[in-house]
Amino acid sequence: MARISARVLALLLPHRRAADPGPPPAGGTEDGRGGTPVRPRATTPDSRPGAARAGTGAAAWAEAGAADPGFAPQRTRIAEFVRAGEPILLTLPGFPCKSPNPAKVLGHLPDEGERLSLAFLDRLCAGIGEVYPPGATLLICSDGHVFGDLIGVPDAHIDAYGDALRDMIVRERLTHLDTFDLRDVHGDLRHAEMRARVLAAHAPDVETLRAEVRTDPDTLRLYRGITRFLVEDAAGHRGTRSALQRECRTRAYGVMARSRAWGDLIAEHRPRSVRLSIHPQPRGSAKFGLRLLDADDVWVTPWHSVVLRRADGSPRLLRRAEAERLGRLVLRDGRPSHFQQE
Repeated sequence: MARISARVLALLLPHRRAADPGPPPAGGTEDGRGGTPVRPRATTPDSRPGAARAGTGAAAWAEAGAADPGFAPQRTRIAEFVRAGEPILLTLPGFPCKSPNPAKVLGHLPDEGERLSLAFLDRLCAGIGEVYPPGATLLICSDGHVFGDLIGVPDAHIDAYGDALRDMIVRERLTHLDTFDLRDVHGDLRHAEMRARVLAAHAPDVETLRAEVRTDPDTLRLYRGITRFLVEDAAGHRGTRSALQRECRTRAYGVMARSRAWGDLIAEHRPRSVRLSIHPQPRGSAKFGLRLLDADDVWVTPWHSVVLRRADGSPRLLRRAEAERLGRLVLRDGRPSHFQQE
């Protein structure tokens, strides 16, 4: 059982979105303090995002990392399913909606970034099935309605994004994936009422979050990352830059509170799962940060960017404004999909 659990965890580790200090010195460890060996760089083909199985170098790194005490929460959760002989359930809050900033994205519907990310997640589950026959399923917990009003995205756009995401999963035959959102919990209630119910039941108060930001480096890092995205996504702001930053710092606490509330609601409805996150996570966290596609910025996601297909065919996430300078627009099914580098 322990060996199988370690092999499953080793499949996740090459795609970890880390919040640990770095980079470590050559030949050192991932966090510079001992523990997980340094991960092979992306020059090893199978250490790239989207590969379900690791190559020789990445496999050795992952197998060593699977025994790291810093990943005990994930190993314990996986072992619970293995002990019961049940399919492993992975839960991933994310895929909320597209950024409202047209300089970053192509529109409000899923595009090549989501298509490639979903395919990667499905392959990851298929890879788990190769080492653990009961297999794995991944539940995408779309959280757009939880904080759409705070990020300036209409609920109608969030509904359209979620519906198109589900259509994409069916069309691409991604049989290991499923979705979950507020409509699965509260049915046809008005969106504002759904949000209010989740907040009342699960959200921490802002003062608690402020105290964590002051004392916990990981919470501070998350707060700064969310604030940065809110500032970037405030297209058309008419006030001063300093006023915008103050407003976004306040809204960031709201986003954090609602994100916590959504996580608690998922745990309530799916109490037994391996918890994933699209945000960087430190070793020892109950959540495992998962990197979906290649990007220079550890915080970038497909819904805050576009895909640039490089000359060698490999995808990279960039802001739309940057991708436009480097490649030509490609359509898929008559809609803007991604950019192709010439």
